[in-house]
Amino acid sequence: MKQNQPKISSPDGKLGILTPGMGAVATTFIAGVIAARKGIALPIGSVTQMGVIRLGKRTETRSPLVKDFVPLSNLNDIVFGGWDVFSDDVYTAAIEANVLDRNLVEVLKDELQQIKPMTAVFDKAYVRNLDGKNVKTGANKMDLANQLMDDISRFKKENNCDRLVMVWCASTEAYTEISEIHQTLEAFEMGLQANDARIAPSMIYAYAALKMGVPFANGAPNLTCDIPALVELSHLTKTPIGGKDFKTGQTLMKTIVAPGLHARALGVRGWFSSNILGNRDGEVLDAPENFKTKEVSKGNVLDGIFNPELQPELYGNIYHKIRINYYPPHGDNKESWDNIDIFGWLGYPMQIKINFLCRDSILAAPIVLDLALFMDLAQRAGMYGIQEWLSFYFKAPQTAPGLPPQHDIFKQLSKLENTLRFMMGEELITHLGLDYYEDLIKEYETLLHLDK
Repeated sequence: MKQNQPKISSPDGKLGILTPGMGAVATTFIAGVIAARKGIALPIGSVTQMGVIRLGKRTETRSPLVKDFVPLSNLNDIVFGGWDVFSDDVYTAAIEANVLDRNLVEVLKDELQQIKPMTAVFDKAYVRNLDGKNVKTGANKMDLANQLMDDISRFKKENNCDRLVMVWCASTEAYTEISEIHQTLEAFEMGLQANDARIAPSMIYAYAALKMGVPFANGAPNLTCDIPALVELSHLTKTPIGGKDFKTGQTLMKTIVAPGLHARALGVRGWFSSNILGNRDGEVLDAPENFKTKEVSKGNVLDGIFNPELQPELYGNIYHKIRINYYPPHGDNKESWDNIDIFGWLGYPMQIKINFLCRDSILAAPIVLDLALFMDLAQRAGMYGIQEWLSFYFKAPQTAPGLPPQHDIFKQLSKLENTLRFMMGEELITHLGLDYYEDLIKEYETLLHLDK
């Protein structure tokens, strides 16, 4: 074992994946995993299941599947659970979400019907466009957190789980800024006791998870665990955390296209982004206070890639506009348009137009799976606190205080893959490639010497 290389415990036994929110994303994820382990569909889009990783030199041709390279939990060992403001079982919720083919859902009906949500922690002040009756009541927010911890303990026992992971799949909450209540664990716990309005439901879930030593990944743009108090707690309990906001749809396209423009030193004058979607997420985002949370998450991506302060001539005056509109007829079918005004040699203008017709839940489901498996891996490797190596999956990656996030998806992938190589004692890959040519030069010089 190389110095500092983590010792990874074996993924024995069952892994419980808990999702606050059991709507379109969670039901698509659950149904997809069950379909994959039955062999009736492929887990496409999941790096842990379908991705390969290069090891060693290009000439070695060692490129195993990720799941064959690192010790991940097997899909057959996963157990599903979660919370929702609606009491529908996963089968009913999947039908309501209308993401998956009805025939597929019917094939999985018996298993999906057995998965029912626990009563949720909910505060209408944070999601005013959503109503549901499957909601906890309590004396204060600490009481609600304790109820969640009871849920976690009971779920683990009843399902004979050896380990648990929590992945937030619920709605975007109203915009929240860090306040003094979020600065320390002590202040945060006092706020829970005092029923402080600045503590959002997602923070209560994250707190409960971390207190129980359950890794937590935040799939929405909510502040959630991206506060000093919960970072502190993650270190105290030695639990991995990460977020925020699943990288799907339009932002996925931005993190693919923008690095290419930046790599070629092409300038950008404007980037107009518009979206329509009709699922529960779209309904929630129709409220201005919830849209602001999403806007902040999506809006920082371009600055993080272009670094306008370093190249003001190219990126110092970008007009970046984001629109999201609720359009019920589309359901989970999300349509995004990007108009990108760029300029090249001698300032000559050009345009790029992208029309992406995607399925938000189809893109998010494999992210849920990968984050759950990688978070579990991190915990078994003794890694805790912020897991920046998982930035690949997030629109607004959580980082250490004062450290700007890396938004370039290709650099994020390199970070993820090198982390896996490091875990397994393999050489990190820089793509420098000089050693190949040094070897060729030596070989050539040897041949010349033999000729003499």
